[in-house]
Amino acid sequence: MKSNRYILLLIGIALLALQCKDGFDDENKCTSVPANATPYEIVIPPFFPPMDIPADNPMTEEGIDLGRHLFWEVKLSEDNTLSCGSCHFPENAFSDPNQFSIGTQGIAGNRQAMPLFNLGWAQDYFWDGRALTLEDQILQPVPNPIEMNIPWEDAVIKLEADDVYPGKFLTAFGPGAITKERTAKAIAQFLRTMISANAKYDKFRLGQVELTPLEEMGLDLFIREGGDPEDGNGGQFGADCFHCHGFGNMQFTDHLPHNNGLDSVFEDLGFGGISENPLEMGLFKTPSLRNTAYTAPYMHDGRFQTLEEVLAHYDSGGVASTTIDPFMKYTTGGLQLTEIDKLALLAFLNTLNDEEFIVNDDFSDPFE
Repeated sequence: MKSNRYILLLIGIALLALQCKDGFDDENKCTSVPANATPYEIVIPPFFPPMDIPADNPMTEEGIDLGRHLFWEVKLSEDNTLSCGSCHFPENAFSDPNQFSIGTQGIAGNRQAMPLFNLGWAQDYFWDGRALTLEDQILQPVPNPIEMNIPWEDAVIKLEADDVYPGKFLTAFGPGAITKERTAKAIAQFLRTMISANAKYDKFRLGQVELTPLEEMGLDLFIREGGDPEDGNGGQFGADCFHCHGFGNMQFTDHLPHNNGLDSVFEDLGFGGISENPLEMGLFKTPSLRNTAYTAPYMHDGRFQTLEEVLAHYDSGGVASTTIDPFMKYTTGGLQLTEIDKLALLAFLNTLNDEEFIVNDDFSDPFE
C-alpha cells in the first residue's frame, strides 16, 4: 500500500513538472510559462532600474492580453457597470479627474484614484501602502463595498460563464480553474507593461532635445535645497523637491511615505491607519511627478485642483504636526519662492508629461 502511494506521488510530481518545467520558487509556486503561452520580454527604458517580476507570475503575451481584457471588464462589478478602467482613464494617465471615484452603490470614496504607470517599480500600493504586491492590490477593489462590490466567488462565476474567458485563461496559465489569484496575476501582467518613459525630460537625458532656459531653471530649483543659506538649514534658495521626488531613478518618487504638511490633525491616518504606528500617522505614499498635466486633482484627497495650488502649498512650508516630514523645514516662513521660480518649476514639471503614453492603443479598451 505504501509503495502505491509512493508511485502516485511520483506521478503527481511528474504531471506538475510538465506544467512547471522551469521549476518552483521558494514557496513551491510554479515559475514556468505554460506551453501554449509566448514569453514577453519587457523592455526597460534607459536610466530605469531593473523591474522585479514575481517568479510565480512571469509575463506572457497571452497573460497580458487577458489582463487587458480583465482591466476593462465590467463583469468584475456587481451590476456589470464598472471596470478598473472606469476610475482610471487613459487621458488622465489612468487616474480619475474627479476628486473621488463613485462605486456601484453610488458611494464616493475618500481618496483620489492614483494614476497607473510604472507600477512595476513600486514598493507598495495604495496611498496607505496596505498592499505589498501589485497582485495583492488588484484583489482589493472588486469586493470593496464602495467600489465594485462583488464577492470574488461571484465574479469568477461570471468569468467562467463567458464564451471567451475560459479559453483565454487556459492559454495564459495552462490547465486549472479560473480563480481570483489568476485574474489578479493577469491584470498585474498588463499593468506592468504600462510604462511611461517618453517625456521631454527622457529625451533630454538621452541627448535628443534641449531644455529651454526656463525649464533648466526649474530643474535647478528642483534639485536644490530650499531656504536662505544664512538660516542655518543648508538652504540654497531651491525648492526642496528632490528629497521625496528624486529624479535619479527616473521615477520621480522615492516610493516612500511622507507627511507633507497638509494638516495638523489627521482625519485620514494614512500609513498609520494600517500600521497603528504613531510615527506614521498622516503619512501617505509619494506619487510620481510624471504626467502631472493629466492627473489633477492632486494629493491623497484631491484637495488641490491645479499645480499652482500645489506649489503654493509647498512654498508656504505646510502645516506643522507631530509627524511632519523632516524635509518640510519651513513651516514658519515658507520657501519664499519668487513668481519666476514657480513658473520655472511648472515649466520643468511639464517636461515630465508623456503625450504618447496617454494615447497608447496597447492600453486602450479592447471592447470598443
